[in-house]
Amino acid sequence: MATTRRAAITAAAQEYLLAFRSHSDDEGVTPSLVAKDLEVSKQAAAEMFRRLADDRLIAPCSGHARLWKLTASGESAADAVFRRHALLEWLLTGIVGMPWAAADVEARRLHSSISPEFETRLEEMLGHPQTCPHGNPIDRATEARRPKGEPLAALEAGEGATIYRVTEAAEADAALLSYLEARGLVPGAKITVLSRSASLDSLTLDGPIGRASLGLRPAALVHVIRGAVDAALFHQIPVRP
Repeated sequence: MATTRRAAITAAAQEYLLAFRSHSDDEGVTPSLVAKDLEVSKQAAAEMFRRLADDRLIAPCSGHARLWKLTASGESAADAVFRRHALLEWLLTGIVGMPWAAADVEARRLHSSISPEFETRLEEMLGHPQTCPHGNPIDRATEARRPKGEPLAALEAGEGATIYRVTEAAEADAALLSYLEARGLVPGAKITVLSRSASLDSLTLDGPIGRASLGLRPAALVHVIRGAVDAALFHQIPVRP
């Protein structure tokens, strides 16, 4: 049944489900917003919305006819797509050695193609990660069990924290992903905010590879945890003999 359901959801539809998932904290999304995310026309997005609605994967938000959200079936399908995507990202970054941004692009090419057997074996080989390499929970059930964290943008000068999660919204920005990785601002990294400027709309922090600067908007897409942090929150691929 799972194999049949996966085959029924086209590769293009899976990209839309991921786009919906990346906006899960929003009240809902519009075809225009998803069209911008996926770099397609508004007409193409509107047509895909109709197909997803016909398949009962999305539904209009109550009281907001222009806003759409995932149904329970849609959330389950989106989780399945994200799980495959996350496993492939671990493979590509941790085993193959690709940088974050390139791995994200490659995983998008592959996640609709892998078999259930390959997915199961890959998950076992990777040590059953609970997140993607950027710290995003692999499914909603996992998210409910993990700490929420808070935006890096909420920290004031002099405050320290641990990078916890580069949100799915941040993952959509390849330049931001590349900058964070280059500066060592990855899940588990310790940081201290050195200064914060409202006029410049930015903050400067000290991280594993020295100073880094972020605008407050991108800093809001990076979540941190203050104080002591359980190392088990940060997955490590098992060393194979």
